[in-house]
This record gives sequence, structure tokens and C-alpha cells, in this order.
Amino acid sequence: MAGNKVSRPCHHCKSRSASAPTDTSKIHYEKFWLFRHCSSVQQRDRQAQKAGQLFSGLLAMNVVFLGSAFISSMIFNHVAITLADVWILISILKVLCLCWIIYYLLGTSRQPHAVLYRDSHAGTIWIRGSVLLFASCSILLNVFHIGYSTILIHCKSRVEILFPSIGIVFICTQAYFLWHHSKDCIQVQHNFTRCGLMLTIATNLLLWLLAVTNDTLHIEIESQLREVEQRFAGNETTLCTCPDTTICKVFQKGYILLYPFNTEYCLVCCSVLYVMWKNVGRRISHHHVPHTKPKFKLQGVVFGPLLGAAAVIIGICVFMMYQIQITGLVPNRQIFVMYYSYYIVLLPLMSVGAAIGTIIHALEKKELDTLKNPTRSLDVILLMGAALGQIGMSYFSIVALVASDPTDLLNSLILSYSVLLIFQNITQNVFIIDGLHRQHFVATAEAKHTGPTVQHVVAVEPPGEEETTTSSEEEHTQIPPGKEEDVREVQNREGYDQRRISVLELGQEIRKASMSYIHSYSHLSWKRRALREISFFLVLCNIILWVMPTFGGHPAFENGLERSFYGYSTWFVIVNFGLPLGVFYRMHSVGGLLEVYVTA
Repeated sequence: MAGNKVSRPCHHCKSRSASAPTDTSKIHYEKFWLFRHCSSVQQRDRQAQKAGQLFSGLLAMNVVFLGSAFISSMIFNHVAITLADVWILISILKVLCLCWIIYYLLGTSRQPHAVLYRDSHAGTIWIRGSVLLFASCSILLNVFHIGYSTILIHCKSRVEILFPSIGIVFICTQAYFLWHHSKDCIQVQHNFTRCGLMLTIATNLLLWLLAVTNDTLHIEIESQLREVEQRFAGNETTLCTCPDTTICKVFQKGYILLYPFNTEYCLVCCSVLYVMWKNVGRRISHHHVPHTKPKFKLQGVVFGPLLGAAAVIIGICVFMMYQIQITGLVPNRQIFVMYYSYYIVLLPLMSVGAAIGTIIHALEKKELDTLKNPTRSLDVILLMGAALGQIGMSYFSIVALVASDPTDLLNSLILSYSVLLIFQNITQNVFIIDGLHRQHFVATAEAKHTGPTVQHVVAVEPPGEEETTTSSEEEHTQIPPGKEEDVREVQNREGYDQRRISVLELGQEIRKASMSYIHSYSHLSWKRRALREISFFLVLCNIILWVMPTFGGHPAFENGLERSFYGYSTWFVIVNFGLPLGVFYRMHSVGGLLEVYVTA
């Protein structure tokens, strides 16, 4: 029986059976010690990686649950847990994160063989630029908070000065850390680094949750004061109020204006830190390293920037008129009609553009990029997750408006806006995700077309050198004293002629540049041209749709329709969890659309 037993070859033998002789296919590689040792080392490495991720994830989950319990207790029970208690807890977490970041900068990253690989997809320039932008705004926010609390020190706690001071140090250190080390694939101290990253992510999530709840309370107090002023005009009931001084008003207005940037900063930092956490211990093969990095060039687009600029200019005008009208005690109904009408015109254009871009992606013959990419996976998750904020608010609005009075003009506009917003989010997500999974375009054809243009420009340069040589020779020639006036007249005429020639040359250069731009635009394929036009148009549209709610355009609460249907507290919770996610979605969509534009 033993002699009749046929041994089954391993997978290595199967792969080599085509090229190897017949007798070598009977070799069992599983019996070799080196094969067993290497496979067991790889298996232990994968198990250790999963265990480290699990432990650090449990650490972050417990920290988030503890902080959420504190914040929830502060909201529902002001006596037992106060805002100062929450600030003390988050300050302790900030100090721990600062200690770990400093240790990483001075110790972990400087060890030999610590950073052997860097993820080229992580920490793109617009992501790091947004981190610096929102960090600067958050620092100014904390400065205004310190100044405002210092003026009202007689009725405020000293913790309100200590907490933003620690926040400034934390923001500066974290921004420096993310700017220089967001691409790191650390190869030493895996578990400690994972725990430090997850602790920092948990701290930023708690800061975002605290900012959302504080913004809720702030808008609620402001709205209640507006209602009180309508009933009892001139009756001041608050004790801790800002004195009638210019500096206090500046601190107060600056704090209110910069407050939304703090929530955006926390969410962006969480996304970058999560990519770093996924890259801990990651070894990148040569297939993951791109041979050519696509660069952002404003070539091949004409109609997209024009339509996008028109949308931005009109949106700014609508937003300024909205802000002027909404500051009154009784908001004008027509301003809401104008605000929602702008959205109703813009959202279908964005949806149609995204749908056309998706169809063009389907018509293209570019292969899908199936390589493992944590940054792209996170982008997809963030796009789908952040879109739930606006989609959820839209469905709540649809139910409230259909159940109340959908025939009213304002109600029908809000209903149309909600439906169009859902459709626009879905089509834009499909377009961005499909574009992110396409392989980069190798611009070989463009290089062939731009070659003759460059040679033509270089060929124009030598006459300039001859002119400078002759002019320098004329300067060194000696002039007789009796002919100085004639020489000056000749020089003036020559200077006039040279200026005329320089103006003509400038016009020729401008014409050459415009012809080069038209030449490069005409040689783009219609698919790539359309994708670039659509991507650039959607970038500008998402920028203006990010600016309007970020700087105070909140008609979802100020129109009062959904608030009267759901109740004050319920609708406030819905709005203040949906609006920050919607603002983050617009900002993150800009980064994704720029990636689609560059790789088209």
C-alpha cells in the first residue's frame, strides 16, 4: 500500500513543472528546513501585525468611549460634569500625544533602518497643505479664545486659558509631524508606534466631537437670544457678556468665524494618521513605486475653469447677500429662495458632469489599478462616510417637507434641493472612486508634440545674444568729443527702435505661448480633454460649496421649517452632526477630483 501511494507535489513544483525536467518535479520543498523556517517567520510576522493593530485599535476605542461619556455627561448633566472637566481630560490626552510625537521625532525615526520605505500615495501636497491651512486657522482660533477669556477673566475659569494654550503647542507639533513624516512606513517599534498613532487619532476624534457639541450649544444660545430679543427688546439677562470694546468684539467675531476650521483640522489629521497607522511595518515592492509622478498642469482645460469661475463668483455674491440679510432679527424669506435657487441650478450641472465623466471612464480602455493602496482605500471610505452627513440631512428634510406642505414655494425649493443633493453626492462619489482606481496615463504622446515647440523657442534665443554682444562692443568704442550730440541722437533713435523691437518680440512670445497652449490642447484626446474639463469644473464647484457652509451659511437651521417639524433639540443634533461631515466631504472631494484631473 505504501508503494502505491502517490505523493502530491507542492505549489512550487507545479509552477516549475513546465520548465524543469521530469525527475525534479518529485522534490518536496516543504521538507526543507529553510522553506519551513521562512514560511513560519512570515506567518508570525502577519500574526504580530494583526495583534498589534487589534491592541492599538482597542486602545483607541476605549479612549474614544471614555471621552464620549465625559462629553455626553457634560451635555445632559451640567452639574456633575462640566466643560472644564472635559477640557482637563483632553489636555491630559494632548500631553500624552505630545510626548509620543516628540519621542517619534527624536528617537524612533532616527534609528537605523527605521524608515526604509515611503508611501508615495500618502500625504499628497494638497492634503498636507490643507493640514497647514487648517492648523494655522486653529492656532488663530485658540489665540482669539485666549484673548476673549482673558478679557472676561472675572467670570471665566482659568482652565479656559490653559486649554487653548496647550492646544496651540499640540497643533504646531502635530502639523510639523504630519508634514514631514506622513509618508513614513516605519520598520521599528511597531506596537509602540501603532499605539501612539491610535492615541493621537482618538484625541483628534474627541476634539472634533467636542467642537461639534460646543458649536451646537453656541448656535442654540445665539438662536434663543434672538427669540428673546424679539419678545423683550433691550432686556439684558446675561451676566458674563463681552464689554463694549473693539478688542473684545474682534476676539468674539474672530472666534466665531474660525470655529469651523477646527473641526476640519481634526478630521483631516485623523485621515492622515490612519494612513500612517496602516503603513506601520509595511514593505513596499518595486511594483508599488510609480516611475513617473504626474504633476498638476493647467493645460488642456478651457471651459471647465470658465464655468467653475462663474459658479464661484455667483456663489460668493449669493453668500454675501445671504449673510447681510440673515443678520437681522427676522430673516427675509426671499433670501432663502435665492439661496436654494442657486443650489438647484448648480447641483444638476455637477451631477450631469459627474455622470458624463463616469461614462467616459467606462469607454476608456485603461486598466484598473489593483495594487494594495491604503491611501486610496481610506479616500473611498472617507468619501462614502462623509457623504452620509448630507444624504442623511436631505432625507430628514424630505420627510418633514412632504408631511407638512410641499406645495409652498420655499418648501418645494428645499425639497428639490434635498433630492438633487442626494443625486449629486452619489454621482460624484462614483466618478471620483472610478477615477482613483484607474491607472495613471503615461504622457508619451504629449512629449512628441511638445518637442518641436521647445526647439522652436530655443532657436529664437541666439539673436538676442548677438544683439547684446554688439551693444557691449559699441559701449567700449571711443567717441570723439565733437560728435557727442550726434551720437546721443543716434543712441536715442536706437533706444526707441530697440524698445519697439522688444514690444514686438513680447507680442510674438505671447502669441507663441498661446499657440503652444492651443497646440497642446488640440492634441489631447477628446476623452482626456473631457475628463479634465469636468474634473476642474467640479473642483471649483466643490470649493464654493465648501466656503458657503464653512463661513456661516446654515439655512437648514435658520429657515425654521424642519426645526418646527422635528423639534428644536432633535433637529439641532441632526444638523450639527450632518453639517461638519458635509463640509469635510466637500473639502475631501476637492483632493479626490484633483487626483482624477492629474491622472487623466
